[in-house]
Amino acid sequence: MTRKMPGAFLFLMPSVLLLLIFFIVPIFLTIGLAFTNMALTGAAAKSLEFVGFQNFVNMFHDPDFRISVWRTLIFLIFSAVIGQVLLGFILALLMKEKNVTFRRIIGIIVIAGWVTPEIVVAFCMVAFFSDNGSLNQILGWFGVSPISWLFSFPMVSVIIANIWHGTAFSMMVYQSALDDIPKEVEEAAIIDSATGFQIIRHITIPMVKGSIVTNMMLVTLQTLGVFTLVYTMTGGGPGTSTQTLPIFMYNQAFVNYQFGYGTAISLVLLLIGIIASLFYMRSMKVKV
Repeated sequence: MTRKMPGAFLFLMPSVLLLLIFFIVPIFLTIGLAFTNMALTGAAAKSLEFVGFQNFVNMFHDPDFRISVWRTLIFLIFSAVIGQVLLGFILALLMKEKNVTFRRIIGIIVIAGWVTPEIVVAFCMVAFFSDNGSLNQILGWFGVSPISWLFSFPMVSVIIANIWHGTAFSMMVYQSALDDIPKEVEEAAIIDSATGFQIIRHITIPMVKGSIVTNMMLVTLQTLGVFTLVYTMTGGGPGTSTQTLPIFMYNQAFVNYQFGYGTAISLVLLLIGIIASLFYMRSMKVKV
């Protein structure tokens, strides 16, 4: 057993090296840079210095940062928790025990948005929500005047776009979980005169609770990192109306060239994801 260990370790070395180079090292570099004044412009560009928690102090005194946190939470709650998670669960319930042809047709329609690259989704949604886009043309059939959706309702537009793009993942997760629920349990509840809502509340949800929490964590982390979709559709505007934390971080790091400050923002974004994940597990009483 001991003689086989060196050989097994050699086979694992490429994976370990890749993990170190592209995951472990970047994490420690990110944490380290967040406490420096690293920049490409200004006096700070001449010498890299350790500034302690100064980036975080500046961040929490920055009104744009507070606005970005608020925009991020709005985008997260409505496009991920209420949008993708809830809509995906409803779609999975509606498709449960339907015939194969029906499930395939609906599945293809929903999954089409998920498999489409994010940049393509963004351009499609710009065409849909633009002044002369498909949505205004449809509304025109009913006598509704054209609406500048990306200017008047930018957050609503990007929320709908993210829901359309990501709902299929939640639907597939819930479909797999719902298919594993024993039919005998639901049949026994029906015999006991349980209503459809009671079955969902007392049987379905408790039995797929683990899948719900896992999906909510994955969707939350994915939504917190959404950049291309929002940036392509609105650029974070008009003004700061759709400036989420990823866009604010990008502007500070790659537009203002304040890498230390931008890296500190990324750690706050990571912290929000960790807190949200712990909250999901605690509220649903799921042990990992």
